Amino acid sequence: MKNIGLYPRVQTDTAASKIVSQAGAVALVETVRAAGLDRGLSQALSRWRRPLARHNPGKIVTDLAIALAVGGDCLADVAVLRAEPSVFGPVASDPTVSRLVDTLAADADRALKAIDATRAAARARVWATACEHAPNHGADVDHPVVIDVDATLITAHSDKELAAPTFKKGFGFHPLLTFADHGAAGTGEPLSFVLRKGNAGSNTATDHIAVLKAAFAQLPGHTPGRRPGKAVLVRADGAGGTHELLSWLTAQRAQYSVGFTLPDTFAHQLALLDKAKLWQPAYDGDGEIRDGAFVAEVTGLLNLSSWPAGMRVIVRKERPHPGAQLRITDHDGNRVTAFATNTTRGQLADLELRHRRRARCEDRIRVSKDTGLRNLPLHDFNQNRIWLAIVALAVEITAWLQLLAFTDHPARRWEPKRLRLRLFSIAARITDHGRTRRLRLAAHAPWAQLLAEAIDQLRLIPAPS
Repeated sequence: MKNIGLYPRVQTDTAASKIVSQAGAVALVETVRAAGLDRGLSQALSRWRRPLARHNPGKIVTDLAIALAVGGDCLADVAVLRAEPSVFGPVASDPTVSRLVDTLAADADRALKAIDATRAAARARVWATACEHAPNHGADVDHPVVIDVDATLITAHSDKELAAPTFKKGFGFHPLLTFADHGAAGTGEPLSFVLRKGNAGSNTATDHIAVLKAAFAQLPGHTPGRRPGKAVLVRADGAGGTHELLSWLTAQRAQYSVGFTLPDTFAHQLALLDKAKLWQPAYDGDGEIRDGAFVAEVTGLLNLSSWPAGMRVIVRKERPHPGAQLRITDHDGNRVTAFATNTTRGQLADLELRHRRRARCEDRIRVSKDTGLRNLPLHDFNQNRIWLAIVALAVEITAWLQLLAFTDHPARRWEPKRLRLRLFSIAARITDHGRTRRLRLAAHAPWAQLLAEAIDQLRLIPAPS
């Protein structure tokens, strides 16, 4: 062996046999099995299986989701799984995959309803298995399940159906998304995605209500027609601060914490707070007092007669970051922001910190874009709606893997890029002994032991009957 530059020089060929690349994706397969997602999708999508078809539609959709989880961004990337039949079983050809997507898109509403029902059932099993680590464990008024709602822009690089100019002078789509927050200990998981044209409004209450109805339906224990109640908190930015949405959330008896736009004439009212010394210290992201930041309630200084009963408005002031532009509603050189909530208990600083933590939703959107959401690869609008459902499956399979197998490890919070580099990309060798097939992970891989322990832990979870 000779060196070339600073690295060894090696000869390459393709003669190796029984070598499995992306062997770490077995953890995703075990997560699918533990959640019952494979059997559930197989049954839910059986009506779209053609007579004498070799491949199960549920298996095809699951394969696509796993392919996205390991880094794919188009239908053809399922070839990564197809190359490893000893681990992933028979995987459909590219034409078969495309035909299934076309078939589901032709009956998109019914197909998406079937997929969502399966996701909800699998989520209930996963959260029940996770016990005290589940987002809904011990959920009540003071510790609600948190649903974050936000929109994002997806650029279309070709003339796709219903793509339109966006408010940022781009061209594409403007989907609305909801995520269940796992708190500081974990990541989060998608609940509902609604694909919209690029020129869809940011504060369209009808769309917010539709995506939240779908999100509520994903929560374990939800029954149609039943209101979620105070054990659920909805967080949104200023786009969610509309009369219609807050009135609807009030009727649902849910808690909310949404951005609120102060009137332009409100600046002089802030002087009253200064004079009365009503400001209280605010917290930083770690829950410690932040120097120069304060919060106060201004509900009594606003005319809220047209808003739902019980709404409170809380403001925060602090020195702006260098280079930040002040607005007309800012006061005395301080940046002033406000949010509205109907939560009646808790210190102002705690409520304000809880609202500010909705910024985690941006992390969830980034994760989704790293898992197939960055580009909608298909032309027809309904085809891309199916694609979004597959993206949601991929993101939540990854989140469930972390929830079930990495509860007390930093990998619980790893994002997809790190999971792929450290775990999913680990290679292995397949060996057969009698009726036993064993996957021998590369011993020199730095995180092979972590992966092996995760797979063993997932295999202890019985698959639903």
